[in-house]
This record gives sequence, structure tokens and C-alpha cells, in this order.
Amino acid sequence: MSEIKSYISDNEKLSIRQQCQLLGINRSSIYYDPVGESDENLRIMRLMDQEHLEYPTHGVLQMQDFLSVQSLIVNQKRIRRLLRLMGIMAIYPKRNLSKLGHAKYVRPYLLRGLEATHSNHVWAIDITYIPMAKGFMYLVAIIDLYSRMVVGWDVFNSLNAENPLMVLKSAIAQYGKPEIINSDQGSQFTCASWIDFVGHSGIKISMDGKGRALDNIFIERLWRTVKQDYVYLNPASNGTELYLGLREFLNYYNTRKTHQGIGRQTPFTRYHEVA
Repeated sequence: MSEIKSYISDNEKLSIRQQCQLLGINRSSIYYDPVGESDENLRIMRLMDQEHLEYPTHGVLQMQDFLSVQSLIVNQKRIRRLLRLMGIMAIYPKRNLSKLGHAKYVRPYLLRGLEATHSNHVWAIDITYIPMAKGFMYLVAIIDLYSRMVVGWDVFNSLNAENPLMVLKSAIAQYGKPEIINSDQGSQFTCASWIDFVGHSGIKISMDGKGRALDNIFIERLWRTVKQDYVYLNPASNGTELYLGLREFLNYYNTRKTHQGIGRQTPFTRYHEVA
């Protein structure tokens, strides 16, 4: 992987983006530097990520008890900081919801009782923490709910609001616009840039209710599959290795892995089926 990365040069006529496209690697991986957390903190974060995947309602106190069983004595302040860094929040009802995030950009949940009946009817987008051998990155992905196909994804060093917007624009360029896109109420989606672009594109905006575990269940299942079947088994040593590995796995997920929820078809077949 380092050999491929070495081909990228600032002194070429082609831009860094164009060189990455030609080599089939992610531009963000070129700028990846391991995040400055201690080995112990990285171990704690990986353990908490696995625990959250199995028990998403566990908050700081339960994480503290869980780590204690692993012979790791960690105070609540440290756990809370690391969970925030990972972008993880326990799922449970909260009071004064309008005070969380940018309330004026929050939109209602449109999927209750709605069944996705065709490709590009409803997309769901989310962000998840990806542990690596040293450091970590964040994966943004968009899934088509009718077919379960991943129509867009990328990995990034940060939780910047521009990242999911970049993935959405790329997915639209390749597959066209969805009728509805659903997200959580994270700051990346309750902001002017997201609301303005999606709204002006003619796409209906849907957002999960705060503390609701099932509102975005299909993409949560995607995270479980990606992490348990690939990420935890193959911790990447750098951003390029992570990107290339995820590209191979998500291609398998789309084109070769069958899903019981869509009649044991592959997402690719279901997405492209002729009505």
C-alpha cells in the first residue's frame, strides 16, 4: 500500500485528486496522519466500539463497568471524551431535545410506516468510527433502503460537515437523486450546508428522532456487517490500506453477499432489477 501511495506527487501536472482517481485510492488517505491518542486509549476506543455495536443503549457508567471487567480502570471524564471523539452517543430518550444541536435545521422523521418500493426511493446516510492498528478514521456511507446497496461511501480523518455532503454529491452523480434521504440529527446534518444543498436538490429530508434505536436500522446493520466481518478482523495499518480493503469488502457486500431481507438477492441485483 505504501508503494501505491508513493506514486502521488505534488510536482505533477495532474492534481492530487486526479492522481488518486487514476490509482484508484482515496484522496483523504494521502493526508492521513495517525490520531494522537495513546495505545491504551486506542484499545479502550476499540473495545467500546465493539460494546456499542452490541449494546447501543450503554452510556458512560455502563461503559465504565464494561471496561472494569476488562481490567481497565478508566474515569468517567475520559470515557465521555473518547466516546465524543468516536462520534458515539448511547441510544436512550432524552429531555429538552430541542436544545441539542441546531434545532432550526432539524427535520421530521418521514419513514414511519413508509415502505421503500423502488431503487432511489429512500437513502440513509450515517457516519461511524473505524478503528485501525494505529489510530482511527471515520466511514461515511449511504445505503439505498429498497435494495440495501451501498451507493456511496468514503473514509475521512475528521467529522467535518463537508464530508457527508461530498459523499452525497458523488452518489448523486453516479446513481441519480433519491426521493428521500434519512440521517440522524448530528451536527453534520443539522447545518446550513446540508439543508441547503439537499433542499435545493429537490430531495425530501428525514431525520431520526433523538434516542430512537430503530429509525435508521438498516444502516446500523451495515455497520455491524462491515465491522464484524471485515474491520475487526483486518485492522488497517494506514489510510490507504483501510480504503482499499473497504472498497473490496463493500464491492463484495453489494455484488456477492445475498440478503434475506430482499429475497436472498444481492443488493446490486435488487437495485438494478427492471420493474
